[in-house]
Formats: sequence, C-alpha cells, structure tokens
Amino acid sequence: MASCPTAFFCNHAATAAPWSSSRTGTRRSFCRRSSVKTTINAKLDQKTSLQYKKLGDSDLVISEITLGTMTFGEQNTEKEAHEILSYAFENGINALDTSETHPFPMKKETQGSTDRFISSWLKSQPRDKVILATKVAGYSETATYLRDNATVLRVDAANIKESVEKSLKRLGTDYIDLIQIHWPDRYVPLFGAYSYDFSKWRPSVPFVEQLKAFQELIDEGKVRYIGVSSETSYGVMEFVHAAKVEGLPKIVSIQNRYSLLVRTRVEIDLVEVCHPKNYNIGLLAYSPLGGGTLTGKYIDINSEAAKKGRLNLLPGYMERYNKSIAREATIKYIETAKKHGLTPVQLALGFARDRPFVTSSIVGATSVNQLKEDIDAFLLTERPLPPEVVADIEDIFKRYKDPTIF
Repeated sequence: MASCPTAFFCNHAATAAPWSSSRTGTRRSFCRRSSVKTTINAKLDQKTSLQYKKLGDSDLVISEITLGTMTFGEQNTEKEAHEILSYAFENGINALDTSETHPFPMKKETQGSTDRFISSWLKSQPRDKVILATKVAGYSETATYLRDNATVLRVDAANIKESVEKSLKRLGTDYIDLIQIHWPDRYVPLFGAYSYDFSKWRPSVPFVEQLKAFQELIDEGKVRYIGVSSETSYGVMEFVHAAKVEGLPKIVSIQNRYSLLVRTRVEIDLVEVCHPKNYNIGLLAYSPLGGGTLTGKYIDINSEAAKKGRLNLLPGYMERYNKSIAREATIKYIETAKKHGLTPVQLALGFARDRPFVTSSIVGATSVNQLKEDIDAFLLTERPLPPEVVADIEDIFKRYKDPTIF
C-alpha cells in the first residue's frame, strides 16, 4: 500500500481457482480449478497499482484500500500484524484504521493491543507516508474501562481529550491524521438493531460541543481531520451545519458498513449527503466482505474455517447469520461469481471498488495470503466490472435486499 507487485499478481491471477479462497480453508467439488472457463481475468494493459482519491474536503489522498486492524491482538500476534502491515504498505496501501476499542471483540484484558502492535511497526516507517485513522468510542455504559474514571462514556470534551491523549501514547505518534467518532453519543440503532426505537431517545452531547473539543486538538497539532462512523444522514447534516454556523472544523469522512449484503442504508440514505456536490463527505466502506461471509466460508458453518471465523468470535453474529437469508444470498453471489469466472472475493471487492461514492474500502486480513487475495481482487479484476456481471448482481439484490447486518 514491494516495489513492483505486477509479476506476483499476474502469476496469482493465472493460477486462481474460479472461486476458491484462502479464507475457506477447504475446496468443494463446485470450486475446482478446472470446472469453469475464466471469462474475466487480468489484462496486461490494465493498471497494476491501487488508485487514490482525496478524502472529502481534506488534503488526505487515500488508497482505495484501507487496512483494517481490529484482529491485531486477538486473532493475530504482533509478528503477524507487522507482516500484514508491511505487505500492505509495500503494495500500495497508505492508510490504516484502528480504534481505542480494538482489538475486537472488545475486552478490557486486550484493549489497546492493536495500537501497541501498530506503534512498534510504525517506529520503522516514515510517519508522513502513513495515513493513521483511529476512533473515540461513543456512548457506552459497559466500556468504561477505556477511561480513568467514568461511569458512562460520552462524546464530550473530557472524554474526547482523554481518548486522543491515550491513543497518541499507545500509537507512539504525536498526531493522528483522522480521528473518528466510533458511534454516536445519542441513541441510534446499532449492534444488530434494525430499526429506530422511539422509547430509547436520550439527551446527548450537542454537536457543537463535540466539534469544539476536536477544534482544540486540531489547534494543538494532535489531530488533522475529523470524521464519524456508524452515523446517520441526520447526524452528518447536523455536524456539517454546526461547523458552518460556528466556524468549526467540518467532518471529512463517514465510516459505514457496506457490502453486497448491506447496501440500502448507504445507497438510499447516505450517498446524497456524501455527494461532492452536496457535503462532500468521504465514504469509508467497512466490511465489504460481510465479515468474511461473502468469501463462502460460512456456507458450511461446521467447517474449520467457519469455526475460526469472525462470526463465531463476535457475540450474536452467528445467530444473526443463521436466522437470516444471508447464507442463501451468499450462495447466489458465489454462483454468479463462478458463472463469470470470478472468485467470490473478486466479485465482492470489485463491486465495492467500483461504486463512485466509495472513497476507500476498509479490508481486514488475518494473514498475508488473505491480504494478497484482497489486493489482487482490486488490481486484477476487470475495472469496472462488466455490465453483465453488474446486471446479475442487481438481479440478486432485488430478491435479497440486505438479508442481514454484517
């Protein structure tokens, strides 16, 4: 994110199975290498390097892949984290995303490990070549261990300042390129909730107060830009309006879940406010592989790959998967990928890559091989996906609209 990855990627594309994935752990009879004639593959005259875009109104020019790091310290050792980070930045990725809450799942015993692993790697890197994004936790009655003395976490001046100071110390840096509010201070439906519950409304920290706290940190040179995560169009508009009226820093990004399995909220609700002609908010799409679901490894939920996957590590995720039609939808997408000579990873990441409103896709990996496959999907899958592939994707979407939240 090695100096010239072209040779590797061309060789990798030539030997890739139609939908076999290093994430699946095993190949099934319907994904043998010889079973499908490749119809879409690398073209020698295609670009063999990642593309870059400005993030909203900021001066940050960010790669189309951002490295997600929440497995560092839980699923990955420090050595493995360093290998993944080095491979990412040697192959064109220039941004990484972390949080004060990481690794995931959130636990007091491991909290901060992700940042410490990044810090030990960052010491050997030119700091100005790394776009470092992290987050301050939103309202929480359970994650109070993140602060020295708190009975509840809020997104107020005291919490924001303590969060940033601690993040700077853990990360071993004197500034953060992008600080994001991980989830809102006010009530919004999160963590598996599908709809807004009127009865859960609560008073929240005013948007202006939040922005003023970030303004102080920007003035001190500790933060460059601010963004939001898991936010709604209402929240985005309120932040932008408060910044304009009060002369405060404007948010430049929003991080939100987006994949073949979760599209509607972004495409109907957020795209309009993010549009460059409107508020110009850069969209960082996280979990474009649906928490690994779209790789196909959960088709057999009893497989070793599935047992080691994220859905079995995060409370409630496997239950949501089993009670939804996500498995059925995923099979349809896998069949579509096979039909067009693509792997499921190429189909899923090619889809996210081509969306004009996505500035960068946040992709996590628990091994270098997984990361190679992800970068390969961006570089070697025909850009943009051919119309016949997109048409088949849309046909599936019409039947399986947002089958679950992953």
